[in-house]
Amino acid sequence: MSAPDPDLPAHLAQAVEPFPERFNLCHYFLDHNIEAGRGDQIALLSGDETRTYAEISRGARCVASLLRGIGVQRGELVLILLPDRFEFAEVFFGILRSGAAFSMVNPLLKAKDLAYYMEYTGARAVFAHDSTLSELETALESVAVKPEVFAVGDRSGAFTPYASALEAQDPDSEAARLEGTGADDLAGWLFTSGSTGRPKGCVHVHGDFAWNAETYARQVVQYSATDRCVSVPKLFFGYATGTNLMFPFRAGGSAILFEGRATPDEVLAQIARHRPTLLTSVPTMIGGMLRSENFEQADLSCLRVCLSAGEALPPHLYSEWKERTGVEILDGIGSAEMFHIYISNQLDDVQLGSLGRIVPGYEAQIIGPDDVEVPTGEPGRLRVRGGSIASEYFGDAEKTAETYVGGWCVSADIFRRDEAGYFYYEGRTDDLIKVSGIWTSPLEIENVLAEHPDVEEACVVGHEDTESLIKPFAFIVLREGCVGGDELATELKGWVKGRLAPHKYPRWFEWRDELPRNDRGKVARRMLAQELMQRTKA
Repeated sequence: MSAPDPDLPAHLAQAVEPFPERFNLCHYFLDHNIEAGRGDQIALLSGDETRTYAEISRGARCVASLLRGIGVQRGELVLILLPDRFEFAEVFFGILRSGAAFSMVNPLLKAKDLAYYMEYTGARAVFAHDSTLSELETALESVAVKPEVFAVGDRSGAFTPYASALEAQDPDSEAARLEGTGADDLAGWLFTSGSTGRPKGCVHVHGDFAWNAETYARQVVQYSATDRCVSVPKLFFGYATGTNLMFPFRAGGSAILFEGRATPDEVLAQIARHRPTLLTSVPTMIGGMLRSENFEQADLSCLRVCLSAGEALPPHLYSEWKERTGVEILDGIGSAEMFHIYISNQLDDVQLGSLGRIVPGYEAQIIGPDDVEVPTGEPGRLRVRGGSIASEYFGDAEKTAETYVGGWCVSADIFRRDEAGYFYYEGRTDDLIKVSGIWTSPLEIENVLAEHPDVEEACVVGHEDTESLIKPFAFIVLREGCVGGDELATELKGWVKGRLAPHKYPRWFEWRDELPRNDRGKVARRMLAQELMQRTKA
């Protein structure tokens, strides 16, 4: 028996039972359900269709056979370019079963980005939905080594049809066997958001994903076989791969999939149709659902908990949601570097405005510029360690050395921790604004603005005034029926001045119908800052 990370401190390693010498995530998440007699139980639902654990297992075995048949070797990367469909699950687990490693990207990406991911990963095979084929064909023109492409859906074009390729496989053959990997063998890459450049691949082993399932999923969220889950983020995003595929499968529960865009009304419709017990969401969607004209008639009594991550949850949104639904929100923070959530509020322990406490099996510290812990209550950079930490950013030794230091993952996130152990997010080192010589968190200003009855959402960036001094500039999305203008701008300035230090109020306001977001649903703050800078220079 061996632990996932033999160098992990004993007090953290005790949070998880040692993994066996032979350890494969396909068995850990999927096959164990067959052995437990749950083969005929529904694992996935989509519209009027369902798939049982036995059906997903059969598909995964065929995918493993298919990959071995085209010569994909243990540890080689396979790219998943699929929307949230049944095929995503069987491909994901089939890759792991074969001993290969997964990489997942947004199926809505354009050719230039797809070419980057194929070159960067060196993917030996790609499983792509037919809606992506036009962009994929263009991308492949610039890719030096062409991967084998399997097209999922009604059209295959010049590529191999996925359905017929699977039909040709024997799920009980030697080629479909479960590869005897270990907890320290490569399982997959999770990509960073690319906010500071091209997305980077965080390299993870099999034990990383199981570690978080045993800690966050099992001990914090407490997934069970009776849970039915639905997710706002899509499966290519590690947050959702965990909460809406890996974690319910580990517990023997089920997950709801839908291909289309996750709008507030679509999510409410999925809840009405399938009656999930667990909703994976983000603050923007929580706010959108609360503002939907269909929300008052929605019955959310089936939900036992809502998860929130990806961006800070404003306290006023939490309070309104809890008051109107009675459903608890567990806000937390995770990262591709750590696979999933490592600080979270808990079912019987929610602290308004905080991201909660450290998840069992993890340790976090707040450090200053000298890499020494700062006193309680003072802000600093967050560093975290635990059994799901990635080994590196592939192909970026410099960034790896900056981030993975002495067994810790050092982030650019600024936090403070109170005496009770609750963590509060203050922003990122590269987002902070120096106003009147004082470092200022845009998030603090945004939260105060969002408490105003006319404001739906705010994003604050730094902007130079006529004397080349940096001051806060606020992009504002107003609630329906509200009108922006000089009068409201003056009112909002006073609103902030009455609640924060005087230097923190925005000097300028711009009214927007919506804020730009990246493919993870986060507000694209740097895009707004760059846009503002370009307009100023022009």
